[in-house]
Amino acid sequence: MSAAAMTNAKQDLFDLGDVPDLGHVPARMHAQVIRQDRFGEPIDAFQQEPVPVPELGPRDVLVYVMAAGVNYNNVWAAMGIPIDVIKTRQKKGEREDFHIGGSDASGVVWATGKDVTNVKVGDEVVVHCGMWDPDDPHVVAGKDPMFAPSQIIWGYESNWGSFAQFTKVQDHACLPKPPHLTWEEAAAYMLVGATAYRMLHGWAPNVIAEGDPVLVWGGAGGLGSMALQICRAAGARPVAVVSGDSKIDYCKQLGAVGVIDRRKFDHWGKLPRWSDELAYGEWLVGARAFGKAFWEALGERKSPSLVFEHPGETTLPTSVFVCETGGMVVICAGTTGYNATCDLRYLWMRQKRLQGSHFANDDQAKGINDLVIAGKVDPCLSRVFPFAGTGECHQLMRDNKHPFGNMAILVNSPKPGLRTVDEVRAAGTP
Repeated sequence: MSAAAMTNAKQDLFDLGDVPDLGHVPARMHAQVIRQDRFGEPIDAFQQEPVPVPELGPRDVLVYVMAAGVNYNNVWAAMGIPIDVIKTRQKKGEREDFHIGGSDASGVVWATGKDVTNVKVGDEVVVHCGMWDPDDPHVVAGKDPMFAPSQIIWGYESNWGSFAQFTKVQDHACLPKPPHLTWEEAAAYMLVGATAYRMLHGWAPNVIAEGDPVLVWGGAGGLGSMALQICRAAGARPVAVVSGDSKIDYCKQLGAVGVIDRRKFDHWGKLPRWSDELAYGEWLVGARAFGKAFWEALGERKSPSLVFEHPGETTLPTSVFVCETGGMVVICAGTTGYNATCDLRYLWMRQKRLQGSHFANDDQAKGINDLVIAGKVDPCLSRVFPFAGTGECHQLMRDNKHPFGNMAILVNSPKPGLRTVDEVRAAGTP
């Protein structure tokens, strides 16, 4: 063994970008850590600390993280609301008094548990955030694991997420990194992309098909940018809803056949009580005007067969109203609030479907990854942050000041534009 290799083998903590020998696992790693006494604004909650490298179980994979994606779930983790993720895990018997978040990653397989067969050390991968007990009877029976009692989200409900030099993931969550993408591009799309893919393709018979009109809320955001491209790949006709003129061209480039500016309407919020004829009548005027705006944006007097929802409280009454007879409103979040209302008369008389949706299973994660590999879906990466900027980018998201599309954080990759581990080694430490 050379002197350099002997030094490498003894070293227990490496600088960011100082790549260990392939397969050498140090004792400690740098991580962006949240602790309970720092719960609050993300800019202060995230702090860089050295922590132990996690131990692997039989079906676990240790990934050397090149870049990590940014999602709203770790704004919640930083603030300690709606749940204290640390306390919740400790109640289940986990020992760690800290949280390492991050539910999107690109990187290199660095070590594997003894029962892992689908990946090997050295593979370049992206990671999806669906996590469940492989011995869960629901999973063993071949049912959708996203309905399993053991299902959680890696990097939010679990510890050891991607905001660290190494992350521990389940073997089934590893997918091939699209070779044409940089590390930061590859880290940016999986959570929102797979979520959107399940919403649009996962709820038969209400799935998108050639020519279908689709209403996509937040078309310029992380979820919306994925939804527009997935619709385009399926031949559907999405109409995007945005809140600014600057987002119109962006959405059209992603596949929107038309765009609606929500600022032109003022009927948002809780649905008035049906017995209040004046207030309900005013709301109905606004909802019908929005439906007409959809027809105009589509270029045809047809209502959306599928409504892609996530704002929730302020928009759901309108979504249910404008959805086509026999169509579906599918919702994965409530970014404007959770106490949503709708007029049930339209739901039952016109036999519409209101469907909740949460992340994706392995097949659906593979579905979006295949579209990315084929060049049919772009990650829509808008901004890249250094590792030290983890708190900053989450604060931007918390303050609703983040850019269009998706953001990423460089972890071990020292600069944007790199695509392989050899390029990272050649670039050296940041």
